[in-house]
Amino acid sequence: QVQLVESGGGLVQAGGSLRLSCAASRRTFSPYTMGWFRQAPGKEREFVARISWSGGSTDYADSVKGRFTISRVNGLITVTVYLQMNSLKPEDTAVYYCAASSHSNVYYSPPEYDYWGQGTQVTVSS
Repeated sequence: QVQLVESGGGLVQAGGSLRLSCAASRRTFSPYTMGWFRQAPGKEREFVARISWSGGSTDYADSVKGRFTISRVNGLITVTVYLQMNSLKPEDTAVYYCAASSHSNVYYSPPEYDYWGQGTQVTVSS
C-alpha cells in the first residue's frame, strides 16, 4: 500500500514561514514526479508546485512564485519532498496535499497524480 505521510502544517502570522514535508516509500512504487496542491474551503483543489525525479525541473503556480520552493531528497528507501513557504499571506490558508506519480511527464492537474497524502492544514493569520 502506497502511503504519503505529510507534516509541517500549522498556524503562522502573515509574512512568516513554514516548511512542509512529505515522505513516500520506494518499496511499492517509484515516485518520479511529486507535487503539492492546496484546497481552501469552498474552492477546488489547486496546483501549487511540482518537481521532477532529479529535481532539475520545477514548476510553480503564479500565486506562489518567488515565495515557495519545492525540493526533494531521493533516499534508497524513502523519497521526501519539501515545500518551503516564505512570506506567507492569509490567502495561502488551505489544506495542503502532497501528491506523487510514477510517470515523468506529469504537471498541474490533480488527476495526473496517482497517490495523495492525507493533507495538512496551513493557516495564515493577518
